[in-house]
Amino acid sequence: MRFIQIEEYDHTTMQLARPIYDRQKRILLAAGRTIHPIYLERIKQMNISTLIVEDAESHGISMDELVDMPTWMDAIDEVKKAHDLAKQNKLLNVFALQVAINKIIFEVIRRKTIYLIPSSSVTEELKPYAHAVNVTLLALQTSKQLGYTNSQQRDLAMGTMLHDIGKMVTDDTTLHPEKGFEIIRKNREISLLSAHVAYQHHERFDGTGYPRKLSGSEILDFPQICAVANLYEHLISSGEALPHVALEIIMAKNGIDFNEKIVQAFIDSIPSYIPGTRIRLSNRQEAIVTRIQNNIHRPIVRVKNTGMEIDLSEELSVLISEILN
Repeated sequence: MRFIQIEEYDHTTMQLARPIYDRQKRILLAAGRTIHPIYLERIKQMNISTLIVEDAESHGISMDELVDMPTWMDAIDEVKKAHDLAKQNKLLNVFALQVAINKIIFEVIRRKTIYLIPSSSVTEELKPYAHAVNVTLLALQTSKQLGYTNSQQRDLAMGTMLHDIGKMVTDDTTLHPEKGFEIIRKNREISLLSAHVAYQHHERFDGTGYPRKLSGSEILDFPQICAVANLYEHLISSGEALPHVALEIIMAKNGIDFNEKIVQAFIDSIPSYIPGTRIRLSNRQEAIVTRIQNNIHRPIVRVKNTGMEIDLSEELSVLISEILN
């Protein structure tokens, strides 16, 4: 199993490893199917740009740490419903959000790490809500590293799921954090800490952010976690950066945009190379990442020509020199 860009799809050698959904959360194409060229064009028109496929090269790669897709889609649906209610100036269905959040938390705590389903794998209409769910998954993974309690994780997740909800009532980029804060705090069942995730997630450690130009310890930890996760998710789902490059970009912003403690926890939580990634090693051999075992930044890889596996956490002289995807 591996992720590919839709332009890479070859119906003669690949089949879907996970379903493709429409904007109503209905399955368009089930796992195990090949995609007819006519359907492929339709999927492209829906602005779905990432597929999860099985082929000979990725045979045996199970990606056990990939988030459960039905759980992910259910969470996307609840985020969408919450945003729709906010647009209508109605109170949110907090109970339904809490149910979705509890399932997402379970997804994170039962795994060593978490592999995201890119928001580029859903239709254009669902992308903002998939982004919010992915930011939540990243934030929760980081919270494990920081030793958060279950109660703290629930409050953090509520904030990250709704961090962009202010966009439902304003097109002004600089106003949406405050508008989101106002929407969330109307719902008395939601912690004020969660509301501050929406309010402060565009503040920056050096005081250059918005809306209030807070700096340093003036910014709460929850929104700082959201800010880091928000940038990472945008970079990988937009195709602007591969995961290992996105992590380097975040490290470069350490102490400038982001708090050092939060950045370190994030880097220690999120893998540099996802299983299914085609690579070239420093010994010039081509290989594919098969799984992560001892070190999230030094995966186990399978050499293309021989099928031999190398654990890069043990073979320290062998480096990943190039991404071939």
